[in-house]
Amino acid sequence: MNFEPYPFEKLNDLLQNIIPNADYEPSVLTIGEPQFDTPEFIQESLANNAYLLKKYPKTGGEEVLRDAIRGFVKSRFDVEIDNSELIPTFGTREVLFNFPQFLLSDKSESVMAYTNPFYQIYEGAAIATNSKVIHLNLNADNNFKPEIDEEKLATCDLVILNFPNNPTNSMLSVEEMAQWVKLALKHDFVLMNDECYSEIYTDKKVPSILEASKLAGNDSFKNVLVINSISKRSSAPGLRSGFIAGDKEILKEYMKYRTYVGCASPLPLQYAAATAWSDEEHVSASREIYKNNFVIAKEILGTEIPEATFYIWLKVDNALEFTKKLFEKYNVKVLPGEFLARENFNGENPGVGYVRIALVENEEKTRDALNRIKECLGE
Repeated sequence: MNFEPYPFEKLNDLLQNIIPNADYEPSVLTIGEPQFDTPEFIQESLANNAYLLKKYPKTGGEEVLRDAIRGFVKSRFDVEIDNSELIPTFGTREVLFNFPQFLLSDKSESVMAYTNPFYQIYEGAAIATNSKVIHLNLNADNNFKPEIDEEKLATCDLVILNFPNNPTNSMLSVEEMAQWVKLALKHDFVLMNDECYSEIYTDKKVPSILEASKLAGNDSFKNVLVINSISKRSSAPGLRSGFIAGDKEILKEYMKYRTYVGCASPLPLQYAAATAWSDEEHVSASREIYKNNFVIAKEILGTEIPEATFYIWLKVDNALEFTKKLFEKYNVKVLPGEFLARENFNGENPGVGYVRIALVENEEKTRDALNRIKECLGE
């Protein structure tokens, strides 16, 4: 298998011969990793349940974790799911890589479609399954929303959406997602929405594909799946707690597959994750921090405050040159957009001319870094 280097590897190569300006403290705004301590009550739960390391965890997850996730889905999206419609997972990255292998294993000429730019694990799964790829290109002309081409979608086995979107911070309304649900039923493809940023919204709550499925009259979630994670929500990427929910017929067989994968979460992590999924107060506090960072960005860079995520998708003349200049003169790292996307059939990469900025620091560090970026843009 010939996998592409990860965007961060490409960034390291781009900057490897550059010595950054030592007059500035380093500022790394490349990775979507919250730079805040995991809340104390979650850490305490982990410590208090460390004694459970002596036990093997269940592949399907403990009931305490399942109940917490189902409670989260109910309280957050007003959607009831039962145990047959849910699998707790070891984060979502492993699901995004192994679920396509499970789903497409008996397809001789499988076809995957996913948003472009994208989280690179989507591409890794396509390579691992030897699937043909259809890129759903996101650009300014389509307001960073995937265009619908039914002729192409009719050939798909799996379509992966990612809204709220990384890296463009665009959103789909529940009505727009319901349209995709109807297409999944019409053309019989599996539709998955990666909702890992659903809880990092700035004003109104953002919808889930599960709500859209209900709106479309698809109460059984046929062909519809959602994945979500605690990483951004609770500043706890190290807990590796996620879930996949939706079509119980698909999940029944996927659960069998997972017993062979060996990715069960350790019990102390499951109990700590259950504690985190069950609490909303700490998430509200984090949202205020991220929203304030967007307010600062609007003040300094003039960027609009998006509906969700903690990313700025900043337009620049030449992303590669800007990234090198910013690092060399101002000791700030950002990620060129072309590293997060691939060329379309016209040879156009929708990430060209953009950099992704992750606003995951506190107010002081965020303001300092954005002022440096502004200076660099003004040169």
